[in-house]
Amino acid sequence: MQMEETRLRIKVIPRGKHNEIVGLREDELTIRLTAPPVEGAANEALLKFLAEAVGVRKPDLRIATGERSRHKVVAFRGLSAEELRRRLLPR
Repeated sequence: MQMEETRLRIKVIPRGKHNEIVGLREDELTIRLTAPPVEGAANEALLKFLAEAVGVRKPDLRIATGERSRHKVVAFRGLSAEELRRRLLPR
């Protein structure tokens, strides 16, 4: 049986002062990272940050599209869309 995979659109702002979730705008989550967009550093930092923020293992995440863009789609294995939203955007 294949595990559920949820995809999330993300806009990355590299070279920020802090790693942080800025907010949700038009169904795209904006995240600021301290890492520069050089040699995959921002992608690696994004996956590590998201894994910690959501409480999953880093291997359960992957960049599905946009590896060389600020606009990415990240796939989360084993989480429903509702659970992902609850963990990232608690109210």
